[in-house]
Amino acid sequence: MDKDELILLVEDLVTVPHCCTELKEAGQKWIASVGTPDEKAAAESLIAEIEEDIVPIDDLVTFAESESALRAFGEERATEFRLHAYELKASGAKYCDCAACTKALHVLEQKEALLKAEPDEQA
Repeated sequence: MDKDELILLVEDLVTVPHCCTELKEAGQKWIASVGTPDEKAAAESLIAEIEEDIVPIDDLVTFAESESALRAFGEERATEFRLHAYELKASGAKYCDCAACTKALHVLEQKEALLKAEPDEQA
């Protein structure tokens, strides 16, 4: 994947409405750093933020069973959310399937490309 494609992938992630502020900031910082000496450090920060923010399936189930989910969604939506979390886990999913987590995983799959700065960019 080339840098232009990576930029589009990260832009897609940071525009997800429920993407957390820290991840949006890390993504925007990486985009701004592409082609500069700061690119690798910004990529490392973006990767670290994704790894911190992506929700493992067991954490999703725990949240779905919590009072916090009930308060956030209301009884009917919380029940639907909980059932969805159970179905995801039963299907073998490792992570939450919301747009933010799904797009973050796609970016994380490009970890090597993110960390690779072109030789002339290192000068």
